[in-house]
Amino acid sequence: MNLRDKVVYITGGSKGIGYGIAEMLLTVGMRVAISGRTAKTVKEAAERLGTEDRVIGLVSDVSKLKDEEEAVKTIMDTWGQLDAVLANAGVGHFAPIDEMSVAQWQQMIDTNLTGVFNTLKGSVEALKTSKGYYITLASLAGANFFANGAGYNATKFGVVGFTQAAMLDLRKYDIKVSTIMPGSVASHFNGNEPSEKDAWKIQPEDIGKLVIDLLKMHPRTLPSKIEVRPSRPDKK
Repeated sequence: MNLRDKVVYITGGSKGIGYGIAEMLLTVGMRVAISGRTAKTVKEAAERLGTEDRVIGLVSDVSKLKDEEEAVKTIMDTWGQLDAVLANAGVGHFAPIDEMSVAQWQQMIDTNLTGVFNTLKGSVEALKTSKGYYITLASLAGANFFANGAGYNATKFGVVGFTQAAMLDLRKYDIKVSTIMPGSVASHFNGNEPSEKDAWKIQPEDIGKLVIDLLKMHPRTLPSKIEVRPSRPDKK
């Protein structure tokens, strides 16, 4: 895919991994739409990223299909195409299962799992037209379970399974589908404030470079599931 002037939509793009991906995709000439739940943070992030002809900020709660449909409509009305979608929005609550609240469980299901469905459902017809690319940001927690992670594990295992099945459904339309499963990333996830202490971790721009590699790969080849982890976690 020649990426110049191609259009990408990134959910959860106002900070962290989503913002880092947006920064990298802008360097190769793509037009970028980011979304988040809060108008102020989305607007500020879009302004930091670039000018209105290259970046638009959208308010959307991925747990609501109507929001995602409206976000895609705005992108299509603005730029007339949608070539890649990154379902990145996510949330994590970590506690023993007997202490996890119903509200925490439901928020993770609604955002992490139903959210990736809504993002794809809202964009799939546009991706059929462009023969585009749909990428989910899962986690190594989608393959490795751990104590206090029952809710988060459940959603990320689900995202991996959902994405791989969607890949089989959509390749007949020449839509490429992949899931990226990062380990520790220097992001704002779970209340973290990135700093020098996170230097050993994967950086958001590293994920952005990986996305560029996927988008540029020859269409005959599909890395459908990618695990990525810090090279030296012992340096923390």
